[in-house]
Parts: sequence; structure tokens; C-alpha cells
Amino acid sequence: MSLFLLEIAPQQPSKDEAGQIIERVSGALGADDVAAEFIESQVTADHAQVFVIVEADSAEAITPAVESAVAERAKVTGPDPVRLVGAELEDIKKLKKNADYLVEWDIPAEITMDQYLARKKANSPKYAEVPEVSFLRTYVREDTVKCLCFYDAPDEDAVTRARAAVSTPIDRLHKLDA
Repeated sequence: MSLFLLEIAPQQPSKDEAGQIIERVSGALGADDVAAEFIESQVTADHAQVFVIVEADSAEAITPAVESAVAERAKVTGPDPVRLVGAELEDIKKLKKNADYLVEWDIPAEITMDQYLARKKANSPKYAEVPEVSFLRTYVREDTVKCLCFYDAPDEDAVTRARAAVSTPIDRLHKLDA
């Protein structure tokens, strides 16, 4: 089984709509005829973006269920295969708390997965320079187009300092809904 990222943009962003979309997608993926497991979801504070991680045999196995679940309510990007870095999948499945912040980094085309992973490993100890920030996990797309990095932090400035400590840019920074 592989991990997949779904990025879902509700047509009418609201806390209620984001919650309904998550419920519908989770339900569709839990159906008997779909070989998939809903792993986690994170919603931006403005409710304009829902990030969903799914474990499945293939993108083709989940696409019809997701499209049917959201119908005309949202625009879906993905499913895109991703790799979990910095955490264990079994631990993610047990999580009860959402992250505070999400950083999206559009990885430059010349960086390969091996280079990305080596860079991540070398830079991760530098997070200690910003002790008020906890790096939680990253999902990096297998095509290395981008990665999503999740943090617990008191504010955006702290996340920005943590990213500077590991010499990694921020393309988009989202406060997440609690």
C-alpha cells in the first residue's frame, strides 16, 4: 500500500463545509468496495484548503470514490503519491491533535528524492535552534514537485525562523484549523 495526497478546495469555504467534505471522503474511502484507509486530514484556518492523506493500493483505486464524495462541492487535486518523512505511519494513525502550521515548499526541479532526503537528514538537527517549534512530519510528493511540512509552533514568525534554521524556503504558509 502507498500513501496519497489529496488537496481539496471547497467551492464555498467554511468550517462546516470542510468538515462535511472530510466526513464524505472518509466515508467513501471506508466503503467495502474501496481498498483504502483515510490516514489524516488538515484544514487551513480559512477553510479554503483541505489536505487529506490516504493509504491505498493505487490512485485509480480511490479517485472514483473521492470524486463521487465531493461531487460539485470542491475541486480535487490528486491523488498524488507521497512519502512520509520524520514520523512513523502507525503513529500518525493514532494522532488526535492537528498540527498548528503547514508549510508548502515547491521543490526545485533539479532536486531528486535522494537529494531531498539527504538534505532533510542533514538539516533536521538545526531545528533545535528554534526550541519553541516542533517539526512533526513531512509528506514529500514522489515526483518531488513539493512537500508539506507540519509544525507545532506559537506563531507564524516562529515557523519562519525554524525554516530559516534549516535553510529551506516557504512557498506557502498556512495556519491550520484547530
